Amino acid sequence: MEINVRYFAIIREIVGRSVEQRSAPEGTTAGDVFDALAGDFPRLQRMKPVTMLMVNKSYVTHDHALSDGDELALIPPVSGGEGKRFRIQSEALDPRLTESLVAHAGAGAIATFIGTVRDHGRGREVTHLEYEAYAPAAELTLEQIGEEIRERWGVDRVAIIHRVGSLEIGEASVVISVASAHREAAFDACRYAIERIKEIVPIWKKEHYADGAAWLGSEHDYQVETGRLAGES
Repeated sequence: MEINVRYFAIIREIVGRSVEQRSAPEGTTAGDVFDALAGDFPRLQRMKPVTMLMVNKSYVTHDHALSDGDELALIPPVSGGEGKRFRIQSEALDPRLTESLVAHAGAGAIATFIGTVRDHGRGREVTHLEYEAYAPAAELTLEQIGEEIRERWGVDRVAIIHRVGSLEIGEASVVISVASAHREAAFDACRYAIERIKEIVPIWKKEHYADGAAWLGSEHDYQVETGRLAGES
């Protein structure tokens, strides 16, 4: 089958063209095409975690199966992260900034949840945490959570910013701000957002201890096991 591939910005410069047609066998995925390109242009391999893929103008995952005649676009990181209401960043989080992204004249309440790094976990003393994310997919999923909140509570002023990298004890790992006409919706939406983040957003956590470290991924399964999602403290 024949696939039309489009390149933009830095990726276009790396491959030296803006569009081309590539032949591929049946069953080829969008990720397979990217990996083949990375084999020809090794610089692309380093960009894989931050490059989004679109097929026929819709975002897809790397395991999306392609069909004859599909248009695959490789989307490098976009500019303009400052001011985005749903984003992943390595810089320290500022709750006041997150609140400013949702504030409006019709808000009767702004609720903000701040997740912070605690000094213990799984019965062990924690020295610091390390967060890693598939940033493009994570930001799209955060936007999805915002849309779920809009559909459920009629609230469209939501901001969720999650930090990645190495975080010390007491530092904020995630800030969620919701502005609504009434406080109940803002409170409920914040709680809903943090639980959904644990369930569906591709963010992974590594806990560092005095005697080692462990990747934990999403906390959701652990919290189910310990009963915390059922309402236990």
